[in-house]
Amino acid sequence: MPNYANAEVTFWWVIVGVGFVVVLVAAALLQLLVSLVKDIDRGVDAVKATLAATADNTAKSPLIGAVAVGVDDILKEGLNHHLFLTRELVAAEAAGRGYGR
Repeated sequence: MPNYANAEVTFWWVIVGVGFVVVLVAAALLQLLVSLVKDIDRGVDAVKATLAATADNTAKSPLIGAVAVGVDDILKEGLNHHLFLTRELVAAEAAGRGYGR
Protein backbone atom coordinates (compact mmCIF):
# COMPACT_ATOMS: atom_id res chain seq x y z
CA MET A 1 0.00 0.00 0.00
CA PRO A 2 1.49 3.28 -1.04
CA ASN A 3 2.05 6.10 1.45
CA TYR A 4 1.26 3.93 4.49
CA ALA A 5 3.78 2.50 6.91
CA ASN A 6 3.64 -1.19 7.78
CA ALA A 7 2.65 -0.32 11.37
CA GLU A 8 -0.34 1.69 10.13
CA VAL A 9 -1.52 -1.12 7.87
CA THR A 10 -1.14 -3.63 10.69
CA PHE A 11 -3.04 -1.31 13.04
CA TRP A 12 -5.96 -1.01 10.61
CA TRP A 13 -6.14 -4.77 10.06
CA VAL A 14 -6.21 -5.29 13.84
CA ILE A 15 -9.03 -2.73 14.10
CA VAL A 16 -10.95 -4.49 11.30
CA GLY A 17 -10.46 -7.83 13.09
CA VAL A 18 -11.63 -6.41 16.42
CA GLY A 19 -14.65 -4.87 14.70
CA PHE A 20 -15.48 -8.22 13.09
CA VAL A 21 -15.27 -9.96 16.49
CA VAL A 22 -17.52 -7.29 18.05
CA VAL A 23 -20.08 -7.78 15.28
CA LEU A 24 -20.01 -11.57 15.80
CA VAL A 25 -20.45 -11.22 19.58
CA ALA A 26 -23.33 -8.76 19.09
CA ALA A 27 -24.99 -11.12 16.62
CA ALA A 28 -24.60 -14.03 19.05
CA LEU A 29 -26.08 -11.99 21.92
CA LEU A 30 -29.00 -10.88 19.77
CA GLN A 31 -29.63 -14.48 18.76
CA LEU A 32 -29.60 -15.47 22.44
CA LEU A 33 -32.06 -12.65 23.20
CA VAL A 34 -34.40 -13.79 20.41
CA SER A 35 -34.22 -17.36 21.71
CA LEU A 36 -35.03 -16.26 25.28
CA VAL A 37 -37.95 -14.10 24.12
CA LYS A 38 -39.39 -17.04 22.16
CA ASP A 39 -38.99 -19.26 25.22
CA ILE A 40 -40.75 -16.69 27.42
CA ASP A 41 -43.51 -16.36 24.83
CA ARG A 42 -44.08 -20.12 24.87
CA GLY A 43 -44.23 -20.01 28.67
CA VAL A 44 -46.77 -17.20 28.58
CA ASP A 45 -48.90 -19.16 26.12
CA ALA A 46 -48.77 -22.18 28.45
CA VAL A 47 -49.83 -20.05 31.42
CA LYS A 48 -52.69 -18.56 29.39
CA ALA A 49 -53.86 -22.03 28.43
CA THR A 50 -53.70 -23.21 32.05
CA LEU A 51 -55.64 -20.18 33.28
CA ALA A 52 -58.26 -20.66 30.57
CA ALA A 53 -58.63 -24.33 31.52
CA THR A 54 -58.90 -23.41 35.20
CA ALA A 55 -61.57 -20.81 34.50
CA ASP A 56 -63.44 -23.31 32.36
CA ASN A 57 -63.24 -25.97 35.07
CA THR A 58 -64.44 -23.70 37.85
CA ALA A 59 -67.21 -22.18 35.75
CA LYS A 60 -68.69 -25.63 35.22
CA SER A 61 -68.51 -26.72 38.84
CA PRO A 62 -71.96 -26.51 40.47
CA LEU A 63 -70.64 -27.49 43.89
CA ILE A 64 -68.52 -24.39 44.45
CA GLY A 65 -71.51 -22.34 45.61
CA ALA A 66 -72.77 -25.11 47.87
CA VAL A 67 -69.33 -25.58 49.40
CA ALA A 68 -69.05 -21.84 50.01
CA VAL A 69 -72.38 -21.83 51.85
CA GLY A 70 -71.30 -24.86 53.89
CA VAL A 71 -68.01 -23.21 54.81
CA ASP A 72 -69.88 -20.08 55.89
CA ASP A 73 -72.22 -22.18 58.04
CA ILE A 74 -69.29 -23.96 59.68
CA LEU A 75 -67.58 -20.63 60.33
CA LYS A 76 -70.74 -19.21 61.93
CA GLU A 77 -71.10 -22.28 64.15
CA GLY A 78 -67.46 -22.07 65.18
CA LEU A 79 -67.82 -18.39 66.03
CA ASN A 80 -70.92 -19.18 68.13
CA HIS A 81 -68.93 -21.80 70.07
CA HIS A 82 -66.08 -19.35 70.53
CA LEU A 83 -68.46 -16.67 71.81
CA PHE A 84 -70.13 -19.14 74.22
CA LEU A 85 -66.83 -20.42 75.58
CA THR A 86 -65.46 -16.89 75.98
CA ARG A 87 -68.55 -15.79 77.93
CA GLU A 88 -68.32 -18.85 80.19
CA LEU A 89 -64.62 -18.28 80.81
CA VAL A 90 -65.21 -14.62 81.69
CA ALA A 91 -68.06 -15.60 84.03
CA ALA A 92 -65.91 -18.24 85.70
CA GLU A 93 -63.07 -15.76 86.16
CA ALA A 94 -65.51 -13.24 87.66
CA ALA A 95 -66.88 -15.91 90.03
CA GLY A 96 -63.37 -16.78 91.19
CA ARG A 97 -63.31 -20.24 89.66
CA GLY A 98 -61.17 -19.40 86.64
CA TYR A 99 -58.92 -21.68 84.69
CA GLY A 100 -56.16 -23.26 86.74
CA ARG A 101 -57.76 -22.84 90.18
